[in-house]
Amino acid sequence: MTLAAGIRAPFSVCVLACDEERELERCLAGVAFADEIVVVVDAKSRDGSEAVARRLASRVERRPYAGDVAQKSHAVSLAKHDWIFVLDPDEVVTPALAAAIEQVLVDAAASDVEGYEVNRATFHLGRWIRHGDFYPDWKLRLFRRSCGRYAGRDPHGRIEVDGPVARLPGELEHYSYRDLADQIARIQFFSSEAAAALERDGVRFRLRDLVLRPPARFLRSYLLRTGFRDGVPGFVIAGASAFYVFLKYAKLWERTRRGGSSGTPGARAADA
Repeated sequence: MTLAAGIRAPFSVCVLACDEERELERCLAGVAFADEIVVVVDAKSRDGSEAVARRLASRVERRPYAGDVAQKSHAVSLAKHDWIFVLDPDEVVTPALAAAIEQVLVDAAASDVEGYEVNRATFHLGRWIRHGDFYPDWKLRLFRRSCGRYAGRDPHGRIEVDGPVARLPGELEHYSYRDLADQIARIQFFSSEAAAALERDGVRFRLRDLVLRPPARFLRSYLLRTGFRDGVPGFVIAGASAFYVFLKYAKLWERTRRGGSSGTPGARAADA
């Protein structure tokens, strides 16, 4: 059915959650204006995430974690509407971004744009991070499902659409880490996921990756992308990013040496 001009196209919000009771409530409250909210809860979640989802969402499913791409693809498949907005539980839609979403969906009938990117601003180590690898952080999140799909390599899947993509004004607030310890724990999980994905894709371990890529990541984040302008947090974030790269290739070496692994445990869903 083609919508008349001036009528907002309905849209669904899709969220993954695991042990994120506090974050999830704040996240879902920010998208209460959506026509539908779909939440897929990791079967390993042990806190009140599912209860929060059942209170605030339209549809909730508990499902074993199957990797970022598969899990988000499944969440999208559960939605009723063609327009989809994918959200992580540690993200909050600001009023300015909400207004922008509403406006482009009013104009959707007269536009050929099939997807929209939003800019995430991350709050970490006591401040909003405005430089380095964390900002700007454009992510394609609003898209027409009939023209899009999830692709990429776990744990960082991405949305691909067949058609033009534009950018929305406003920001998506990202409360990614509770503290530095939480960031390190997340790095442990995602580096394991990334190493497993590299192995599945037939990527072979090379010593030069382990030696050269971590310092290159640090220099990119801290110098080329001016992470130093965020002060000590910028330095810490650049170091943590380099550590992630180091662990990813070190774990690939370990998996190759041991002949692979049986898998990795579930964890908090995030678009780190």
